[in-house]
Amino acid sequence: MQTNNKLRVIVTGATGMVGEGVLHECLQHKDVEQVLVVGRKSCGMQHPKLKEIIHPNFFDLSSIETQLNNYNACYFCLGVSSVGMKGEAYHKLTYILTMHFAQTVSKLNNDMTFCYISGSGTDSSEKGKLMWARIKGKTENDLMKLSFKKIYNFRPAIITPTKGLKNTLGFYKYLGWLLPLIKLISPKYICSLKEIGQAMIAVSLNGYNKQVLEVEDIILLGNNV
Repeated sequence: MQTNNKLRVIVTGATGMVGEGVLHECLQHKDVEQVLVVGRKSCGMQHPKLKEIIHPNFFDLSSIETQLNNYNACYFCLGVSSVGMKGEAYHKLTYILTMHFAQTVSKLNNDMTFCYISGSGTDSSEKGKLMWARIKGKTENDLMKLSFKKIYNFRPAIITPTKGLKNTLGFYKYLGWLLPLIKLISPKYICSLKEIGQAMIAVSLNGYNKQVLEVEDIILLGNNV
């Protein structure tokens, strides 16, 4: 059931491709009244709805805690690639960092919906062979134990970028011509950045019957806001 509440959203990772795209959708959406970007450097955007906190250390949020209060949604899009990274470092920058931020905002906002960008292939059992998939799985599992109103783990695979945004990854810039072919051959593995942002807004407004959202769920929700 849709609520009449407007969304007051915290966005992280806005200097990356996914975070920038999600922020873009939030700023345009009629039911989002306020957006707070928390990042280690400026997102470079200006908008009447937008407020920004530049904070270099996500492992210590004590100095900005009072500014993270009174929000009812958080879209956590901050993340790193596991390529070339050892397990301990990836665990710190994925699991520990995410959980610390989530624990902080959950204790400050008892009516919050938390959306986490995970990834297709994440290992919910935490026992598989792939290091990144086990760590992402543990992150998802432990996020769902926190005292949020709702928690949703988003598992996109290949993402169609939003035209005009500046943080599109090189793969999409130079091999974007392949995306229509991939979508034709494997439609279950590709969604748009717009659909991700719209789907986050949709679950915040209306809820959803799954806590883990695969590509098909993202597409469904992203086209029904």
